Amino acid sequence: MTIPSSVVSFGTSAFNFCVNLTGVFFNGKPPSNNGFLFSGNTKATVYYLPGDTGWGPTYGGRPTKLWNPHAQTSDANFGVRTNQFGFNIFGTANIPIVVEASTNLANSNWFPLQNCTLTNGLIYFSDPQWTNYPGRFYRLRSP
Repeated sequence: MTIPSSVVSFGTSAFNFCVNLTGVFFNGKPPSNNGFLFSGNTKATVYYLPGDTGWGPTYGGRPTKLWNPHAQTSDANFGVRTNQFGFNIFGTANIPIVVEASTNLANSNWFPLQNCTLTNGLIYFSDPQWTNYPGRFYRLRSP
């Protein structure tokens, strides 16, 4: 679930007993809440973006994590290796990401290639299908 920066507050117990909710991604500062936002939920992690202020180690009773994945383009792992194009992705340990690809930035058709977690803050992504396209663009997004 992604919460836009336009949300400034939550009502009482907005996510109570949403037991299958595992990640909430916030764009912006933390909205005001009564502190019982996630009662009955033991799985959710709250993710926030770099530069967004006001976040602490928990929010609404759930742990928070900085969501900051980056493609490393300046090391030896970037580029073609063993007939596959790839690169390292680094950021906060154990954050979930989706790697998507597009062949045309003008019409923005993005296709998911890999869902993964930055175990220990690093993962190597490779695309064995890259040679099937005259050009291929990649992006990282939240699940």
